[in-house]
Amino acid sequence: MRLYNTLNKKIEEFIPREEKKVKMYTCGPTVYHYAHIGNLRTYISEDILEKSLKYLGYDVTRVMNITDVGHLVGDGDSGEDKMLVAAKREHKSSWEVAKYYTDCFKKDCERLNIKWPSIVSPATDNIDEYIKIISKLLDDGYAYISDGNVYYDTSRYQDYYHLSGRNADDLIVAVREDIKEDTSKRNPFDFGLWFTNSKFNNQEMQWDSPWGRGYPGWHIECSGISIKYLGEYLDIHCGAEDAIFPHHTNEIAQSEAYLGHKWCNYWVHFGFLNDKNGKMSKSNGEFLTVDLLVEKGYNPLAYRYLCLNSYYHNALTFSYEILDGASREYDKLKRRVANLSNDGDINQTKLQEYHDKFGSNLENDLNTSSCITLLYDVLKDNTINDKTKREIICDFEKVLSLDLFTFENTSLDINLKNYIEKMIEKRSIYKKEKNFEEADKIRKELMDKGIMIKDTREGTVYEVIR
Repeated sequence: MRLYNTLNKKIEEFIPREEKKVKMYTCGPTVYHYAHIGNLRTYISEDILEKSLKYLGYDVTRVMNITDVGHLVGDGDSGEDKMLVAAKREHKSSWEVAKYYTDCFKKDCERLNIKWPSIVSPATDNIDEYIKIISKLLDDGYAYISDGNVYYDTSRYQDYYHLSGRNADDLIVAVREDIKEDTSKRNPFDFGLWFTNSKFNNQEMQWDSPWGRGYPGWHIECSGISIKYLGEYLDIHCGAEDAIFPHHTNEIAQSEAYLGHKWCNYWVHFGFLNDKNGKMSKSNGEFLTVDLLVEKGYNPLAYRYLCLNSYYHNALTFSYEILDGASREYDKLKRRVANLSNDGDINQTKLQEYHDKFGSNLENDLNTSSCITLLYDVLKDNTINDKTKREIICDFEKVLSLDLFTFENTSLDINLKNYIEKMIEKRSIYKKEKNFEEADKIRKELMDKGIMIKDTREGTVYEVIR
């Protein structure tokens, strides 16, 4: 398998440390708000990578953290903890906020057919691990205490800029507005490992430590969780493109200083989802969540289909027009698959031939767009019967995870069908009367029953999604 390795800025052959065994770490969400679909593109891509490795015969152990403490508002370790900001906003405790948004994130993953990783660990469950690492970094001279806080001394790590390709001049306070000068640091490039009461007296989540009662910095969490569950060596570390600096840069510096050797050989990053305003974010333009897509009548898997048709390392442009096109294609694809009969014998030779072609596309730096093209080639192949096509597509679905056979499971009880059609007609009347509040109530009622409706030029259509 070949993957684009950010560490060396090129596509490289993937060779794990142990044959056919992969230790994979992916940065999880900071659970202070809903994930937007730009965030979720990264998790879709990570899901595809894991499933591709398994398809190709690798035994994958994947670990993901849940950041429920320590992630500060600014890249420069400045401002309040994001969880504390959310707690104030919603008049809840930080623990309640973390639990609620973790559950929401997991629900989004389920709707996008993103497999929950083997091990998922909240940052707050691993305090002892961070203290152990920080203590050693202090003992070895890689960290220092200033004004009650513990900082990593980036000047001590020679290859600090290797992953990002940056240099010290890029990080001068005057050059980067998002870097705020912290007078407690020896230099502005250093980052916090542990913050005590001298940093934020109102921090709700605090623990005792050798340096005073406080809480860990954001970067130490991923190093601690990865080392705890996957050991001293990591094969693949994943994340969004904007995590390269400073987060992953800092992870490497502290992990390798602690371990005394190279930590991870392959760093795989995923491109942004851009809208007309640029990179999608929670504060820039419409807050696009999976819930919002569903409210607008989209099947979340149409968005997964859109992502599969793009190269994971490149930026993907989003608009409703683009999603409409992907949704139409996805619906047509599902109907074509649903119309395949289940008669005849499976052509094992063709099944293996297509399995190998699909695997070759995955091996070629996760070429999922070619995988989709191959799926259509299967449907058009006149040399094989429908049952063989079904078996081939089932094989592809181990990675694609598009629920292409769900139409087969949606034969409706006549009473339920009549109810749905009656509700759609009632909603149509409300819309003509411009009573959109009542119309939306009907959409929600149907969605609560697992019936998703969508308005098209030909009228309102519906689909059973669970």
